[in-house]
Amino acid sequence: MDFNMKKLASDAGIFFTRAVQFTEEKFGQAEKTELDAHFENLLARADSTKNWTEKILRQTEVLLQPNPSARVEEFLYEKLDRKVPSRVTNGELLAQYMAEAASELGPTTPYGKTLIKVAEAEKRLGAAERDFIHTASINFLTPLRNFLEGDWKTISKERRLLQNRRLDLDACKARLKKAKAAEAKATCEGDTVPDFQETRPRNYILSASASATLDDTSCPPSWAEWKEEYPGGWRLPCFFLLPLNPSVTRARGCLSLPKDRKLWNDEVDKAEQELRVAQTEFDRQAEVTRLLLEGISSTHVNHLRCLHEFVESQTTYYAQCYRHMLDLQKQLGRFPGTFVGTTEPVSPPLSSTSPTTAVATMPVGPSVAGLAPPGEAALRLEVTPPASGTRKARVLYDYEAADSSELALLADELITVYSLPGMDPDWLIGERGNKKGKVPVTYLELLS
Repeated sequence: MDFNMKKLASDAGIFFTRAVQFTEEKFGQAEKTELDAHFENLLARADSTKNWTEKILRQTEVLLQPNPSARVEEFLYEKLDRKVPSRVTNGELLAQYMAEAASELGPTTPYGKTLIKVAEAEKRLGAAERDFIHTASINFLTPLRNFLEGDWKTISKERRLLQNRRLDLDACKARLKKAKAAEAKATCEGDTVPDFQETRPRNYILSASASATLDDTSCPPSWAEWKEEYPGGWRLPCFFLLPLNPSVTRARGCLSLPKDRKLWNDEVDKAEQELRVAQTEFDRQAEVTRLLLEGISSTHVNHLRCLHEFVESQTTYYAQCYRHMLDLQKQLGRFPGTFVGTTEPVSPPLSSTSPTTAVATMPVGPSVAGLAPPGEAALRLEVTPPASGTRKARVLYDYEAADSSELALLADELITVYSLPGMDPDWLIGERGNKKGKVPVTYLELLS
């Protein structure tokens, strides 16, 4: 394999430089270009969309396929770009076992006949489950995966590019800042060149030959000429001095300052040009990333449509299951809705002073054509006392009379009840022998 060592070394250097820059930004030692508040909100919204999409996708996969081993197998087939083999559903497998059991135990026996009927119903339930899984996978799971593996990867790539452009921009800003500081320092040094005649006794020790040339305005143009003029090497010209302060290594003279100033001017111009280029690239990449992030709203609209389709497919699946089980009940001779009774509460009401109207739940078998939700499939009948006449009632719970106008009750006893005109519908008049008083309706089961 052919490696480009120069490119590898360059990438490693860029990585190290950016790592150092990140560290300095974390500790507040480097300047960082901040994005505007709207852009930050778009980034947060995109991250939240990605995180919740992943969670919803994983949990939907668990709902459609509870077996983790089967999910791993399907994932591997998808990554290998191969067709997932058809798998028998749990309902179909149960139907197969029931059919085999009926064949072995006797298909003509009552138990065998029932096994066959239940097996056929379970087979239909398994087929409905297979259709639901297939529909939900196409209409709901596939769009979510396409977003995570397509649009989100593009957004992540552009965000990384934007981060690199920001780092380059901050580096150019730091480079320009340093160049301007060095230029200002060079200019300041050029404006405060010391007079060697005045500062010599206080700050410097000059060689004899250097002192002799202090009044000479011409300086040797090059170090080679200095060496020819001073072959010993220890004698210095007028602009090379020996300072007493150890921190000062040399003082620049009349020829070096203009040259340094020009070099720093060129460095500042170059840094400004690089900053302009980096700023342009950063603005362009920020605009591209912004457009992609604003497209998250379209993603939400698409996911909303897919969610409606998922709900529709799930509703169809449960409706099919209900129809199949209703048919099975009819075949087994157990018709719903033939028994009507009063649902007895587990415990009596907490307050006997404000009883509520008794509510009886009567299961009703809905028609196959019009499927109502389970909550609406039950008919709630409000038990009201008769307008006239008397009837028998069974006491459900013990009841202590609050005053002389009420009748104390014992559980499971039979009493006669009736209502009076203008009486509170939550109460009836109860009679037991020669005793009479008001009784709460909620403590009674009215008998026909």
